[in-house]
Amino acid sequence: MAGRYASALFDLAREANQIDAIAGDLDKVTALLAESEDLRRLVRSPVFSSEEQEKAIGAVLDRAGVAGLASNFVRLVARNRRLFAIEGIIKAFRALVAAHNGVVAAEVTVAEPLTDARREALSQALAGITGKTVDFDVKVDPQILGGLIVRLGSRMVDASLKTKLNAIKLAMKEVG
Repeated sequence: MAGRYASALFDLAREANQIDAIAGDLDKVTALLAESEDLRRLVRSPVFSSEEQEKAIGAVLDRAGVAGLASNFVRLVARNRRLFAIEGIIKAFRALVAAHNGVVAAEVTVAEPLTDARREALSQALAGITGKTVDFDVKVDPQILGGLIVRLGSRMVDASLKTKLNAIKLAMKEVG
């Protein structure tokens, strides 16, 4: 469902030549959701009627300066009782924008935060592998101990120390 809504919004944005503007407005919506527990409750709760959700989200959008096609779209999603899926819709829209711009999305998991130099080196390495610009989100998970895990589309490369140690442990159990 999120993909259908995102595709419809992307088509409208492309026709109106407003892809970047709408992406920026949707980034504002994402930021609002991230910083307000009350807004997340409004979005996810089935207790509120579609009219209540539409009115409340409309007021939030107006105050945040989100207008035009993005505002109308989010209000339509609320009217259709699909506001609970707005984060997935925004994520799918971002993926469509990235594909349109020739950018590949990736998710990188590391044991500790990346320095700017390592982030740049990783960006260049991923660009060299894909032949495209790679936009990646970094998640920090100390449980992988070291190394990294890269998810690029449907491919995943697990070069974490935890996985390597588990492989050694399994190999030692098979030997003796």
